[in-house]
Amino acid sequence: MVLPDLAALHALHPAQQPSYPDRAVVDATVEQLRAARPLVFAAECDELTDKLAAVTRGEAFLLQGGDCAETFAGVTADNTRNKLRVLLQMAVVLTYAASVPVVKLGRLAGQYAKPRSSDDETRQVDGRPVTLPAYRGDAVNGYDFTPGSRIPDPRRLLEVHRTSAATLSMIRAFVDGGYADLRKVHTWNTDFVADSVAGQRYEAMAHEIDRAMAFMEAIGADPDEFHRVDFHISHEALVLEYEHAMTRIDSRTRAPYDLSGHFVWIGERTRQLDGAHVELLSHVRNPIGVKLGPSTSADDAIALASRLNPDNTPGRLTFITRFGAGKIRDGLPQVVEKVTAAGLEVAWVCDPMHGNTFEASSGYKTRRFEDVIEEVQGFFDVHHELGTWPGGVHVELTGDDVTECVGGGEELLEADLGDRYESVCDPRLNRVQSLELAFLVAEMLRRA
Repeated sequence: MVLPDLAALHALHPAQQPSYPDRAVVDATVEQLRAARPLVFAAECDELTDKLAAVTRGEAFLLQGGDCAETFAGVTADNTRNKLRVLLQMAVVLTYAASVPVVKLGRLAGQYAKPRSSDDETRQVDGRPVTLPAYRGDAVNGYDFTPGSRIPDPRRLLEVHRTSAATLSMIRAFVDGGYADLRKVHTWNTDFVADSVAGQRYEAMAHEIDRAMAFMEAIGADPDEFHRVDFHISHEALVLEYEHAMTRIDSRTRAPYDLSGHFVWIGERTRQLDGAHVELLSHVRNPIGVKLGPSTSADDAIALASRLNPDNTPGRLTFITRFGAGKIRDGLPQVVEKVTAAGLEVAWVCDPMHGNTFEASSGYKTRRFEDVIEEVQGFFDVHHELGTWPGGVHVELTGDDVTECVGGGEELLEADLGDRYESVCDPRLNRVQSLELAFLVAEMLRRA
């Protein structure tokens, strides 16, 4: 399989790319990235493909979650542990309460670039409007609203590689060092159980798990799965220079893999059938995803599957739907029905975040927890009616107690958004809301 070069990809006029001022610096950065060590291994990508094949067959459920946009400053052991912890808690809830294997996929260690609806941003500065390039994530430019900060700098891609490697190293250390051991289910919860209904519910379930494990130990059973988890990383494959430079030929298969992450996806704004992102990812052997919004037709989805998974390999392709709570019941059925009738092997996953964003009166971007749940419920209802498998959820979340999404058991109001609004881009579910979501999804799974 011949990988197209960067010039050929740029000839396709790719969407959502940085406007770098100095091509020589871009070329030098790409050469440095080509010499950088891979972040993941091709065999790990193949293992994830096998796990997602189980999701495609209706034998497992995908939990994919993490930051809307990672930041270089946020790469600390505490932040990484907190995000890993909430994902582990959610996975335990889904596995134990719904009796289904859960594939754990972090939106971590690479999610540094973001597509934007506008190339520019205008703010009032000293009483006059100032327009600068939009912030496109730390991979591209700085968040500070100054001319120097907002100039796209390709050298930031080197920092993406460095911080992604650091995050992945911390994840591996936590997972391999015993933090993911099921005997730690109480440890993951100690700091918020007292004042959270979701935390108290989780603690009750943790006691049940303890009793089950004590029984297993008493009869001499101690499987390895009790003490470790398989955890993979993912991000949107957006900046072509980075993804292309991190693509390597595997010595086992002689096939190209994008070794910046185990799983990469194409966004709603870059899924053009004849576009550069579809062209690039059609050549890599990673498991890949495509975001499908309300403008997606069934024919669009079938054409994308033909380009990206021509061999119809189970586990290769995941469709991540993001219709919005008010549109999913009307828009999703015809897409799922026609894709299924075509015999296509795809995993269906719900992103209940991106179709439900609105601007509060205070100016903060936010989401209603109830809308998030309504979209997930609509997703499950559609699949139940069609006899297909609701394969997973893709959620923007954090392990911290932020106030970015309104509603939920804490009954956060729009007036509360300013208390701890820390996202540099889109609003995320906080730890309590994430755990609430897991319990609600577990109930839906039991009925699926």
